[in-house]
Amino acid sequence: MLLRLPVSLSEARECLAEGAVPVGGATLVWATWQRDGFPELAMSLRQLPEANVIGPETLGAAVLLGRIDDRVPDVLRLAAGTVGTGAVRRTATVGGNLVGSTLRCLLPAALALDARATVLETDGLRETDLAEVVAKRPLLLSLRWRAPIACAYRKLPADAGGPPPLVAASALHRRAGAGHVVRVAVRDGYDVLAGTAVHGTGPEEALQALRATALGDLPAAAWTVVRPQVLALLEHER
Repeated sequence: MLLRLPVSLSEARECLAEGAVPVGGATLVWATWQRDGFPELAMSLRQLPEANVIGPETLGAAVLLGRIDDRVPDVLRLAAGTVGTGAVRRTATVGGNLVGSTLRCLLPAALALDARATVLETDGLRETDLAEVVAKRPLLLSLRWRAPIACAYRKLPADAGGPPPLVAASALHRRAGAGHVVRVAVRDGYDVLAGTAVHGTGPEEALQALRATALGDLPAAAWTVVRPQVLALLEHER
């Protein structure tokens, strides 16, 4: 297998045009390749500057999970810190987790931030939403969002080898005009549900609005996690 390491967007586009298979930290694909055979040409973005950004409103797809620190909102930092073991976080990447993983541990946090994705195609860059990233698995270059007022994250404990643990992520955002917007995303099993509510009256009204979204399909046990998290988050508005 030939591994290409592009250092510019034009080089990365050339690799895509040549049929290079994108890899992150290869933590998810290595065993599959050993079993089914390695691709002739692969590509890593670890030397591409645009894929290695870290900041309060942006995160590159090639960033190792272990490098995610307080430069990004807490909801994303805490989510990254719960992925696998320290050894996994030293090799796994943002792009690999969001695009290649079935668990997508970073997805609830990214949805709570209302993040948009920049993807790279043979004809250039394009911005899209996370739904397309999950469904079509394009070459993710980076994430971008607006810094929230406050955010929160919780991952319940779970037994090794059992079902995925419940994850709840939320963020409070400024809204043009009166009030604020609260965004919540929950991973229940392998499903990730998200909802948005405008908070301009009271906390209970905001919770009712969230129940009217896809989050209303969550089981009662999930709401015992979501409810106190949202109420605590809305305290920042006062």
